[in-house]
Amino acid sequence: MPEGLLMFATTISDILTQFCHGIETIIMGDVTYGACCIDDYTARALGCDILIHYAHSCLIPVNITKIQTLYVFVDIGVDVEHLLATIDRNFKPGSTIAMVGTIQFNATLHGTAPKLRAAGYDIIIPQIAPLSKGEILGCTSPHLAKEQNVDLILYLGDGRFHLESAMIHNPSVPAYRYDPYSRRLTRETYDHDQLLADRSNALSQARKAKKWGLILGSLGRQGNPHTLRMIEEHLESKGVPVVHLLLSEIFPGKLGMMHEVECWVQVACPRLSIDWGYAFPRPLLTPYEALIEFEKSVHQHYKRVYK
Repeated sequence: MPEGLLMFATTISDILTQFCHGIETIIMGDVTYGACCIDDYTARALGCDILIHYAHSCLIPVNITKIQTLYVFVDIGVDVEHLLATIDRNFKPGSTIAMVGTIQFNATLHGTAPKLRAAGYDIIIPQIAPLSKGEILGCTSPHLAKEQNVDLILYLGDGRFHLESAMIHNPSVPAYRYDPYSRRLTRETYDHDQLLADRSNALSQARKAKKWGLILGSLGRQGNPHTLRMIEEHLESKGVPVVHLLLSEIFPGKLGMMHEVECWVQVACPRLSIDWGYAFPRPLLTPYEALIEFEKSVHQHYKRVYK
């Protein structure tokens, strides 16, 4: 469960132990940043029969996990009347609005949509599998087709991290955020030009690298061995020497100790490279970036992805 709910772990454990006779519970206290951090591998190694994962969504489907898995969503109530009044005051009826949010506000999102449609708004609730309709993550968001003629994205949730995923994926669509806690509606922007410049600079440095490092994220299900192998084969075909690392968390200080490695590829979290790549002493690429043909323009590749 997320750190914000970890305080309830012992209480939930006591309830299960009291009402489910003969069972034993294990509380996994490892850091859980998001839905990708579901740790069925560790649970299986500990001899568990079932893994209960609180608050995050089914990014890793239950038919993929190595043991039985139960996802328990956390639903947080919202002042729906204030949300409706805010939308009515700021957006004209007839506007096409793509509504998205994090999983804890998903019930409110779906409950609000019919009322907005009745008020004359064209509401779209997009979906990207395997997430629920309207749900987005910091690494996973839907691409809104041009033919949908979406006027704006309305994000229901606190913070910008998840919304930034949708803004990166849909650079031409204005984005707004309604914070259920502060009850404020804000216009959000993202510097796509800076993103392209930063990643272009990282790839320019990577082209000169003589020795590469491949990092497989071991935090939950962040790492994908198949993706790692694909990149490895790509580098081996070019005769590039490779260093392998298995890391649960990736910090600049750790990688900075290996001076001989001139470029890193992390198969863990794409936002790590996009948001904090500049803080690392060597280029830190995503798997997608690593597989880009270096002789082609990264600008064109990125524009194709983000349009």
